[in-house]
Amino acid sequence: MGYTIDIDTGGTFTDGFVAGHGLARAVKTPTTPHDLTECFLNCIRAGAKAVDLPLEGFLEQADIIRFASTVGTNALIERTGAKIGLIVSAGGQAIAPVMVDGGHGIVEADMIVEIDDTVAPEAVLERAQVLIDAGAQCLVVALAGSETDPSRERAVRTVIKREYPRDFLGSIPVFLSSDITVRDGYDERINSAVVSAYSHSRLARLLYRAEQELRRLHYRGPFLIGHNDGAVARVAKTRAISTYNSGPAAGLVGARAVAALYGEADVISADMGGTSFDIGLVSDGRLNVALRPTIEGYQTNVPMNEVEALGAGGGSIAGVRDGRLFVGPRSAGAIPGPACFSLGGREPTVTDANLVLGRIDPDNFLGGARKLDAEKARTAIGSVLAEPLGISIEAAAKAVIDHIDSQVGAAIGALKARASGDQPLLTVYGGAGPLHACQVAARAGLKKIVITPFSAVFSAFSSSLMDIGHNYSSAVQMAIGDPDLDDVLGRAIGRMHDASLRDMRGEGFESEGLCWRLDAILRQVDGLETRASVEVGDPLSDTALVTLRRAIAEQAPGAAHVSAIGLFAAAAVSHFSFVETGDALDQDPSKARTGERGVVCDDAGTRQIVPVFDLERLQTGHVMAGPAILESDKTTVWVAPGWEAGADRFSNLVMTRR
Repeated sequence: MGYTIDIDTGGTFTDGFVAGHGLARAVKTPTTPHDLTECFLNCIRAGAKAVDLPLEGFLEQADIIRFASTVGTNALIERTGAKIGLIVSAGGQAIAPVMVDGGHGIVEADMIVEIDDTVAPEAVLERAQVLIDAGAQCLVVALAGSETDPSRERAVRTVIKREYPRDFLGSIPVFLSSDITVRDGYDERINSAVVSAYSHSRLARLLYRAEQELRRLHYRGPFLIGHNDGAVARVAKTRAISTYNSGPAAGLVGARAVAALYGEADVISADMGGTSFDIGLVSDGRLNVALRPTIEGYQTNVPMNEVEALGAGGGSIAGVRDGRLFVGPRSAGAIPGPACFSLGGREPTVTDANLVLGRIDPDNFLGGARKLDAEKARTAIGSVLAEPLGISIEAAAKAVIDHIDSQVGAAIGALKARASGDQPLLTVYGGAGPLHACQVAARAGLKKIVITPFSAVFSAFSSSLMDIGHNYSSAVQMAIGDPDLDDVLGRAIGRMHDASLRDMRGEGFESEGLCWRLDAILRQVDGLETRASVEVGDPLSDTALVTLRRAIAEQAPGAAHVSAIGLFAAAAVSHFSFVETGDALDQDPSKARTGERGVVCDDAGTRQIVPVFDLERLQTGHVMAGPAILESDKTTVWVAPGWEAGADRFSNLVMTRR
């Protein structure tokens, strides 16, 4: 087996995870917002260096590259996507995601036209021409009722493409809502189609350019894109909306794998990066799925792994408003970054606060790759926070950390209440996450934390566990007691099965060896939705339908009808697997100790001398009691007072409340 390369581009850093030939290496490079291809390639170069190979030789030995990017998410956040022309049914303009006063929305109010149900070619072409003449860079067609009958949307596209065929320079992309989703909810289908189309062109340029660069450097393996359903697929079979939040969504896959090492079925994932703190839940071994997720303020109906993003990252900016401290959601990002980065930032951030408290070594941040300026951090916190609040700089820094820990702890506590058990495992990751793990867990009422050696690049690490997969769905809208339901479900599954075989052949797989899952989206009597899922050997068999029916009865006994049926097809590819280390050594970690540091542990701002350990020199069986600091070139772990940390047989750091 050759190397697997997994890359996740975040707002501040681009993370990489390389595994193969008995090695596993994590790498981290700065994100280059002006050109994400640059940081993507820089991360691959760092991976090659980590395994001591020249770049082209490294790529020649690579079996697979998986990539998760924030470019689609960023286009939505920054409102820098394509100018969309939207064609809707009569009355549809009232529910479209319209831009208000030049901001907030995605579609300009004068870039929406309505057509009637006849879809007369002359009327279609006339209205499309209005949008094109007004500068539309792509057209989105979203007609009422197309979740069950997409023929009218397809007819509109045919009319437009007949006038603007693909081989003309003036050809314009046309997106259909029925290609994106067949779920009910007209406004949500409009939103889903618009969100996908809005970031499509930017994402396509990035991914095709990245793939071209890889081929130029002699990489011949598959280039796969991370999806927010926990699978990967080639560029040609990736829709932009499927990449939204795909990095954080991958973290749930990794969290489930970590929990399985300890026989745990419930785990909460907590990912703290530079911009946000993303949290998610795996309950009873199942990834939580949002059936109608909200994307940058717009409710959609494309199911995806459920991850809640809190504006509480290492770069979150703190300030004082009306005499009270606030932190986030605004972030300093990669540029200018925290004040201590010396890149022009003057506002205090969470990273600045951790530096002032002594939890971060200014000379050893990211293994010394970036020197931090503690005085600039103190100046920012002093002038912006301490002086207005009338407290010391240390007390102000501690207040910033307490504010973040309290906010995130409350959100994680809410997830804990939804778990099938009463004490889920907490997996904390991201470059900044381990600095906050203990306090966040304590506030959420959790007692056990696991931090992997790859926690600083956990989304990239999680990507290494993902297989190729494709999701399909069909609208149903039938009562569960309807005698024709089984026939309708069977025909829908058959159509989706045919489509999946075509796509999987395009990925290089035949039907043998594929894994299948059937999903039924159900509406309860009270209007709430739920999902019943079963893994099956043959989705076309009578046994598969019986198994799904049983799952519907067990998982949603109050369901009134089936609104949609889904099929997920997956094929295994090369990925990382955990390896146990040898027997535990003695518990004394003194050989890993590198020194000590004064750290603020209380609200008064007084410093306490705390031992410092090299995280990578800890061996199986080593145990230390907090307060203590564990450092590596990727992250820093704060073992708070009242907590104990130990290295286990999987090379993970396990922290427990005493």
